[in-house]
Amino acid sequence: MERQQVGRNTWKKLGEIPGVPSYRDTDVDHGRKYCYRIRAVSAEGTSEVMETDEMQAGTLAFPGPPAPPKVVSAYDDCINLSWASPSKTGGSRILGYILEKRKKGSNLWTVVNAMDELIKEKKYSVKDVVAGMAYEFRVTAINLSGAGESSNPSEFVFARDPKKPPGKVTGLKVTETSYTHLVLTWTKPEEKPGIQDEAKGYFVEIRQADCIDWSRCNSTPIIMSSFSVKGLKSMDMYWVRVIATNDGGESAPEELANYVLAMPSPVRPKFTNHRMKSFMVVRAGNSVRITINFEASPWPNIMWLKDNVPVTKRATISNSDGSSQLLIPSSERSDSGIYSILVKNLAGQETFSTEVRVTDDPKPPGPVELEENVPGTVTMIWEPSPDEKRDDRLHYIVSKLDSTKRTWTTVADRLFNNKFTVCNIMHGREYHFRVYAKNDIGISAPSESPTWGMEKKKEKFMVNVPSGKDCDLRCAPTFIVPLKLHTAPKGYECYMSCAVKGNPKPRITWYRNHISLNTNANYYISNTFGVCSMLILRVGPKDMGEYTITAENALGRAECSTVLSVRE
Repeated sequence: MERQQVGRNTWKKLGEIPGVPSYRDTDVDHGRKYCYRIRAVSAEGTSEVMETDEMQAGTLAFPGPPAPPKVVSAYDDCINLSWASPSKTGGSRILGYILEKRKKGSNLWTVVNAMDELIKEKKYSVKDVVAGMAYEFRVTAINLSGAGESSNPSEFVFARDPKKPPGKVTGLKVTETSYTHLVLTWTKPEEKPGIQDEAKGYFVEIRQADCIDWSRCNSTPIIMSSFSVKGLKSMDMYWVRVIATNDGGESAPEELANYVLAMPSPVRPKFTNHRMKSFMVVRAGNSVRITINFEASPWPNIMWLKDNVPVTKRATISNSDGSSQLLIPSSERSDSGIYSILVKNLAGQETFSTEVRVTDDPKPPGPVELEENVPGTVTMIWEPSPDEKRDDRLHYIVSKLDSTKRTWTTVADRLFNNKFTVCNIMHGREYHFRVYAKNDIGISAPSESPTWGMEKKKEKFMVNVPSGKDCDLRCAPTFIVPLKLHTAPKGYECYMSCAVKGNPKPRITWYRNHISLNTNANYYISNTFGVCSMLILRVGPKDMGEYTITAENALGRAECSTVLSVRE
């Protein structure tokens, strides 16, 4: 055996070594690198030289981690792997590799090859696998110093025969569009054993009509059979296609027959107000506000009309997303009319009309005249209210006052003319009449009629009452309605009452447990025409006991008792 220090040209003889294939060199400088030459010697002669790699004295330099193993191919009974050498070898050559495997869901790594059987090449066929099970692998490099750091795990791979690419998706269609997105749906391709296997995911690709390159919308396969493509340019045209994929590869693309326009699907205008008013009354001076909600796509043209003519500048129109509003800040009677909204787009049109009546409290009718054409009746004639001509909903109300009564009574309502005959007029009574004008806003002041009829003079009514003997009505007190037993919940009120008669009027005294209560402010005591009552607002334990009422006058004395119980 000979040794050479790296950087020098001379070799130092270490002598012959007994027949053991190992040697420990202790005569070295820490940190220096050395090479060794070894020859085997026998009786027949000396062998050729075997020269070692450079190695550093006093330091173990382990190799770095290799790159994660890559799956070359997989089958039911075998998985083929390959990997690259570590970038850091630790200053000496790589003697071999250790390969480990782990089942999916397990924390235990098991060595594929034995420690004394290093893998010399950078590939290996793992045959100790179970069909259908998923595995991951890692590899460790070995140099003269020993085992280095393990690589990161590979991707999971199933032990199964290679898959066939899936077939094309079917039923590809667009279910929703807008100015910025579209939604696609499709049907999963059919699985045909030996021809096309099951699809495990999908890629969606689009391209603009003026572009020849397809761009993939999702970087990883999606599992669902629907996808929302976002980020579109409004009103641009796009071609769309879908590709199915699995472990065996990708299918042929399925493309829509026509391009897709980035705009919402056409929707015929439709009003969405829950309760749309077709008639409204507004007091003059107040604002007129009509708000109509609708849905339509694309955005419609909106037109407001008054009596089939475009509205004037007195009305302010405000349009927003899904609604339109007409506003007249301070209305006048001339603003009355039929207001219509027309909403129109390429899918159709819709219209709605509202009658607006701008009015105010009506002015009273003119003078009222009375005449008798038929005995027992009075015919009233009055001048119309000045507002009658410009308010076709204005009508009249007639009321009368009989000299034998104190209140006015309505005898006619909703009269649309200026004449009315009142029946059942009694001779000898005085009558007064009033006429009111009324519209949708309110009622006017009355127009009074002249007095009708004469009140008959009343004769004095005399009654002769025969004289009788004086009767003595005096009597001693007696209870005609006694007290009842009472049970009241704690905190509630309790009301006791009884009825007593006596002449002269007896004096009433209340007692609780023989103690007078007449001066106790906690008890409300009253005596109304012989009905004697006592009220306890909030009953408590202190109110339990026997209650006695006494009635006393000059002719005698009477008493009545009861018991009050309090329930918790």
